[in-house]
Amino acid sequence: MPFGDIVYIFAFVLFAFMTFVIIRNYFRNKFDNEGRRKDMKNTKDENKSS
Repeated sequence: MPFGDIVYIFAFVLFAFMTFVIIRNYFRNKFDNEGRRKDMKNTKDENKSS
């Protein structure tokens, strides 16, 4: 296998890994541990009135 093919495969694997990490971190920051969206949470005052 030529050296260029090895570099190409390495670059593709690295790109796939980086894409996976970016998407995973995006969803970790957007949702809490219980699977609810952080930006859609009600404030404490709204929860007390219901």
